Amino acid sequence: MAVIQIQPAPFFASKNRAFWILQLAGWGGAFLLRTVNLVANSLPYNQLLLIVVTTITGFSISLVLSVVYRQLIGRTPIVTWGGTAIALFIAVTIYAGIEAWVQDLYYSGTRETTFAQRFIGIIYIPLTLLGGWSALYYAINFFLTLERQADRLERLEVQATAAQLAMLRYQLNPHFLFNTLNSISTLVLLKQTEPANAMLTRLSSFLRHTLIAEPGSQVSLGQEVETLQLYLDIERMRFEERLRTDFDIEDAAMEACLPAMLLQPLIENAVKYAVSPQEEGACISLSARVVGERLRIAIEDTGPGIDGPMQRSMLEHMPENSRPVSTGVGLANIRNRLMQGYGDDHLFEAGSKPSGGFRVLIEIPYESATSDAPALAKTRSASAKRRSRSQKSTPDPAPTPADAAPGDGRINLNPQRAIGTSS
Repeated sequence: MAVIQIQPAPFFASKNRAFWILQLAGWGGAFLLRTVNLVANSLPYNQLLLIVVTTITGFSISLVLSVVYRQLIGRTPIVTWGGTAIALFIAVTIYAGIEAWVQDLYYSGTRETTFAQRFIGIIYIPLTLLGGWSALYYAINFFLTLERQADRLERLEVQATAAQLAMLRYQLNPHFLFNTLNSISTLVLLKQTEPANAMLTRLSSFLRHTLIAEPGSQVSLGQEVETLQLYLDIERMRFEERLRTDFDIEDAAMEACLPAMLLQPLIENAVKYAVSPQEEGACISLSARVVGERLRIAIEDTGPGIDGPMQRSMLEHMPENSRPVSTGVGLANIRNRLMQGYGDDHLFEAGSKPSGGFRVLIEIPYESATSDAPALAKTRSASAKRRSRSQKSTPDPAPTPADAAPGDGRINLNPQRAIGTSS
């Protein structure tokens, strides 16, 4: 199962470096502001030494506060904010006291002001600087905490989606195996050993092919069609000439990506609800086109359509208490997989055709399996006339995809295979 890693904001990728950059920039800005004030008021330039001393004092006190705040930030709110208020009060008092003492030394003998007067007169400066520093410290850490939680939520959503896709993907195997093994059992009971053996051989090939891909993975449409041919080889053992296929696929569409085993349940439903109940069988058609930036796939059959009693059991919008008994796979599985994989950026329609039969239309974003979508788009007009078609056929005792000839109903394919705290 794919797991994404938490990616912090680039600036805070190294918390230690980010802290020192902000620390130096902040106190450097405070120093610059007070220097500009000194020049603007035409004060003696020797007061610059006083500004340097008080800036270094504030810088050092803020480092001590960062250690205290780091211990408080993960506690209960009353401890965090109560402790912060006490720590800030002490820090402001010390800062103002040191600045008042330095000024007392500097202005010694020139101004008749007491230490207390100086302390009260300048306390707003340490309060503003350290109060703003503290607010910024907690704001940045709050932002990093939210970012970490958002990244964790995204990772959990990806894992949940992967798990859902895996569940839907694994749901297909028992559904298909039940029908195939039931057919093999019927052949054995009828003492038709060779067809039963051929069907088992094809079943093993099909399972090897489908189990290679991981749940939730994507394949090219060409690979998906190859999987469908393996499945249809098995079904032709049961229905022979009653099962007819017609594949009409653009060359550009062959390279389009889609979820593995997305189309197999639709073909299986067409076999079950169109071919099986009719003595004359039915034709199953699959067409695929690249329309703009979208891949459009249509699967049709010449069965009874939505008015057929068995086809009606595939619909998923009926009330629970009036829905006929069904396996619950089929269309519901495809709809869920498309929703998990593409959200609202897909189209899924199913219903009877005016001329009879059933039709499923799927439209998803076009993504090239060769990562060369522009080049494929340029060749679409030229490739639209060159399409592969599969026609009605009677299978040989044990054919394989490599043995398929142009008229045997199969397409020959050879696909390329505490963030949250500053240091």
